[in-house]
Amino acid sequence: MKESLEYIYKEQKEVTLYGGIAALLGWDQMTYMPPKGSEARAEQLSLISRLTHERVTSETFYTHLKKLHDAEHTLTDKDRLVVTKLLRDVEKARKLPTEFVEKMAKTTSIAYSVWQKAREKNTFSLFQPHLEKIVELEKQYCDYIRLPGHPYNTLLDDYEEGMTVDVLQKEFTILRKQLVELLQTITTTTRYQNQQSITMKLPSNHQQELCRILLTHMNLPFDRSRIDVSTHPFTTAMGDDDVRFTTNYERAGFLSSFFSTAHEAGHALYELGMLKGEYKDTILSAAPSLGIHESQSRFWENMIARSKPFWIYFSPIFKKIAPDQCNMMNTETWYQAVNQARPSFIRVEADELTYCLHVILRFELELALLEDKITVAELPTCWNQKVTEFLGITPKNNQEGVLQDMHWSGGDFGYFPTYAIGTIYASQLFRQFRKEHPTALNEIQKGTFTTISQWLSDHVYRYGSLMTAEEIIRNTCGQGLNSKVFVAYLKEKYYPLYEV
Repeated sequence: MKESLEYIYKEQKEVTLYGGIAALLGWDQMTYMPPKGSEARAEQLSLISRLTHERVTSETFYTHLKKLHDAEHTLTDKDRLVVTKLLRDVEKARKLPTEFVEKMAKTTSIAYSVWQKAREKNTFSLFQPHLEKIVELEKQYCDYIRLPGHPYNTLLDDYEEGMTVDVLQKEFTILRKQLVELLQTITTTTRYQNQQSITMKLPSNHQQELCRILLTHMNLPFDRSRIDVSTHPFTTAMGDDDVRFTTNYERAGFLSSFFSTAHEAGHALYELGMLKGEYKDTILSAAPSLGIHESQSRFWENMIARSKPFWIYFSPIFKKIAPDQCNMMNTETWYQAVNQARPSFIRVEADELTYCLHVILRFELELALLEDKITVAELPTCWNQKVTEFLGITPKNNQEGVLQDMHWSGGDFGYFPTYAIGTIYASQLFRQFRKEHPTALNEIQKGTFTTISQWLSDHVYRYGSLMTAEEIIRNTCGQGLNSKVFVAYLKEKYYPLYEV
């Protein structure tokens, strides 16, 4: 038994190291790699994927896991949980041929570079053949794994363990209806009809300085993290003390870099605060789902960085850094400006009210692709139709439509729903936080976020994967996923803003 335990822990550590190497290669590809390096990078990532897959699916590893699982009554609670979770993942991975894993890694690595070009040139036809290959590979993946129920359940489970199409369709159908009704209520108000778009554009050096100040107040350890620039902001971890994230200072959206920095720093803080110690380099020292991971970024981006106490503190800072642009702004005008409800084309720049509609749109399109109800060639048209139906606006081109996100180029089907799940979780955590610390928001207006950081560490970070995401939320908030809490949060915030 001791020999088997030592073996699986050694293998976990080495697989973790492989993961860090792959993350570093991926981060470099999206930040500093020369454009022509994509072909060699695809080969490198393909090799790492194959080596990782071979280690995880080896007969020796599987034999040790089975032996331990059969004698689980003799294991400690920690070892039993590690074995149970590992065995579940290994049995899924063993269903995938090594050549399939290599092919998926290579195809998606090349597709990302093509997506960048297609987006830049606003030409979907460049990306289409690559996306068609990816969709076919996703279907093959579902055939290999075959979880119960809808094939899409297999894709969902990789990002949100236990989540199903049935649950999401029920939750999203209700949420979509309520969000559309909320939007319609607000757009009929005098304040909405008289609101002016904020056209302010801050110079890149001012944006960078403001983002640095924000990260300092969020207590992000700069000796364990770094921020860079990429087309699409993201966060990735190479190791326990090496977490990288990005923003983009060139986007047209109002303060896009500032809020994307708050968002990605939320992810980074979670990664850096994850369960370690005896759980280091094990399957338990990771987020249990991307939904719970997203809850951390949405919590900081929206519940904190768009709150009035936050702008009581940051309004003078903006005026000091960029007096020419911000001289006429005060706390109230900032609060209203950063919380404007205004349907937009770009998901990452969407307001809180409409954001989840962007996610539901993608979920419905992914389902349609998987069910062969639409083809990849039809995506741009179907996309525009849904944007018009959900938001009442129509994209002028594919750059602000179907080509805006990088996720499909990476084969991340089943990923998008976690954005809405995380947004709902964030509202539930925020409600519980305010219940337990009714005066903590007063600390924010003094630029102090320590109570928030500590509460998130105590209620989310420290669990790692000792519990599922749903169990963490239920344990902290008294109930699992509940979009009603999110809708109540929106009404509490937006009705006074628009004098409903």
